[in-house]
Amino acid sequence: MSKWTEFFRRERSRLVRYVRRLIDDAADREAEDIVQDVMLSIFDRADITIPIESLSAYIYQAIRNKVIDIFRKKKEEIPLPDEIRDLGYSTEDEVEKKELIDHIFEALDSLPPESRAVVIATEFEGRSFRELSEEWKIPIGTLLARKSRALQQLREKLTGLV
Repeated sequence: MSKWTEFFRRERSRLVRYVRRLIDDAADREAEDIVQDVMLSIFDRADITIPIESLSAYIYQAIRNKVIDIFRKKKEEIPLPDEIRDLGYSTEDEVEKKELIDHIFEALDSLPPESRAVVIATEFEGRSFRELSEEWKIPIGTLLARKSRALQQLREKLTGLV
């Protein structure tokens, strides 16, 4: 069994929960479909033997990109009539929330790869510093420092947006 297949079998439910957090109105089926689409597109890649520094970070980034693509497609859909739009659903709030999510991910993307990997692993995947230290062969103090600097950079980039 390949490293990719093993990862998807082990992390599928976590990936689906991640999609549900990104798309708060996503039905169970839609979240499953997004994860499956990402899996298929990765397996259809020309060469999946090319080494990737952090498999989980790569997968989560691919899922995030897929969700962004879905948001972009939804923006192109036909607008609802005023009678339906005024039923208590605030599209402005939803748009602001989606834009904030986009800004957060853009800020994450601007981080150095080592720092971004620590933030994704600890915040999105729920992994411990001890676990990462053992797996990546990096001292816990170094990981803590990377995350601290990364969070400071994120605060600076997101100041005024929240």
